[in-house]
Amino acid sequence: MKPNLPRLEDIQRILVLKWSAMGDVVIAAAALEDIARAFPGRRIDLNTMRPWDALFAADPRLNDVFTVDLRGRERGFRGIRRWLAHVRAQRYDLVVDLQSSDRSRLLLGLLQLTGRGIRHRAGNVRGFPYNLWPTQYDPVAPAHENVRHTLAAAGIPARSERPVLHVPERAERRAQAFLDDAGLCRGGYVVLLPGSQAAGYLKRWGAHRYAALAERLFREDGLRCLLLGGPDDLGECAVIEAQAGPYVVNLCGATELLDLVPLCAWSKYVVGNDTGTAHVASAAGRPLVVICGPTDPRRVRPMGGNVVTLQTEGLDCINCYCKRPCDHHTCMSRIEPSVVHRTAVQASGERVPEVSA
Repeated sequence: MKPNLPRLEDIQRILVLKWSAMGDVVIAAAALEDIARAFPGRRIDLNTMRPWDALFAADPRLNDVFTVDLRGRERGFRGIRRWLAHVRAQRYDLVVDLQSSDRSRLLLGLLQLTGRGIRHRAGNVRGFPYNLWPTQYDPVAPAHENVRHTLAAAGIPARSERPVLHVPERAERRAQAFLDDAGLCRGGYVVLLPGSQAAGYLKRWGAHRYAALAERLFREDGLRCLLLGGPDDLGECAVIEAQAGPYVVNLCGATELLDLVPLCAWSKYVVGNDTGTAHVASAAGRPLVVICGPTDPRRVRPMGGNVVTLQTEGLDCINCYCKRPCDHHTCMSRIEPSVVHRTAVQASGERVPEVSA
């Protein structure tokens, strides 16, 4: 039996849960836009994890963004107690659990069993602690499609085509200062996202390939490249800078999360691996080429019609999701810089030049 959907007038206070990882938290920014549109003037709070709370530091849709370090120093009973106390005090009418993990289900279940539970509870798993769940869930579908199914279960129309991140003026000023220091103008450079989480290093296309692409972009199109990324990407970007020095500006580790949005929005296009920063870049709306190797582009593709994925075809080991050392890395080594260049130019809507392999 399908649970009854909440009535609009019954919902005054809403909690959204999304803890990790970066890409999934960015996808949740599209869901927040849909929730805010469906419930105008209501209180909407977000429970996430650090450092992803920084993505919502200037978000007018949210009344509160709170974090509990359930995986670190507040792991165990201490964090559970603080989380329950905080959520009970807010007396939410609706929770949209976009995490739907064992831990989030445990917390919501304890909330229901110990008093002051939330009346309407949406998640992507059928049964307790949820009373709103989607009729379909496809583990191979893009993450954002399953988020949309969860929203639909709560009667919330999902219309956002890409993530919506609100960038404060100070981030735009920092981004402009970076361009001024590098002697770059808006629309006159390409952003490269060559890193990935350290544990997923096989998702990296390779520093020498990015260096070759940067040289190609400069020699054929007169474009320099910005290297962007976080702490796990410092080594990769340093190698690219060493190999392609005059063609790149290395800002890896120098930017804050929301600086990436204007830096990508002002670029000609963006090229990156399957990494969380690619999802941040998708919010900028510029043409984005994502190079996929061991991960399935159907699942990991960032949101938006501006996104194109590249993957080697015809390999028996494709979509292996391997995290162990790989002695051939064929899924990445067969993707040539010329192919990435051509794909990016096509995605930007320009005439494709004749290029040599």
